[in-house]
Amino acid sequence: MSLNNWKNLNQEIIACRKCKRLVNFREKIAHYKTKRFKKWKYWGKPVTGYGNKNGKLIILGLAPAAHGGNRTGRVFTGDKSADFLIHCLHKVKLVNQSTSENKNDGLKMYNAYMTPVLKCVPPNDKPTSKELTTCFSFFQKEIKLLKRSKIFLALGKIAFDACVKFFKQINYIGKNDKMKFAHGVTYKINNKLTLIGSYHPSPRNVNTGRLNSKKMIALLKKIKNKIN
Repeated sequence: MSLNNWKNLNQEIIACRKCKRLVNFREKIAHYKTKRFKKWKYWGKPVTGYGNKNGKLIILGLAPAAHGGNRTGRVFTGDKSADFLIHCLHKVKLVNQSTSENKNDGLKMYNAYMTPVLKCVPPNDKPTSKELTTCFSFFQKEIKLLKRSKIFLALGKIAFDACVKFFKQINYIGKNDKMKFAHGVTYKINNKLTLIGSYHPSPRNVNTGRLNSKKMIALLKKIKNKIN
């Protein structure tokens, strides 16, 4: 793995302005902010991946959160979904601490890397098909650099479906292969890679009881056993 390759890729991601709708939206949020973060200088640019680049587990979100990653500049950082996810990852010793609040908080990931499939926050958390396809070029470059990756954990149905679409586009799976989302569902992509689905760690899922820490920790323990 070349550090220069990673540096070049991440610089390319951060400088991207290909999708006008996404550029306008992320910058609008960064300008107007939200009341509780008025004093923050928002990141307001595409968000790169973060973690152990030699990790076997790749944790995938659909996109940065408006006042999470789009504010802090780091994926799964600074919002309620991040709080829940990092707490669970810490319980199974995949990270060194139970919180993810800002870029300089000392978070380290063990055998895991996390990245958004779409690098910019989309309006209403719904990217267009074209926006996803445009951003797949970055995702494909990341996967090539993540040479030890073994398991892709997609958080939420939209992220899971985006991964399936991506793997079909790069011919890792057949165009007619049916892969249905469910929590804990597991599909072999090829001889090396496995795709696993999980409910998104959003307050909506956690508050309704669809997902709780016990359920998430159980899934993460199973995954950890597969990558050890």
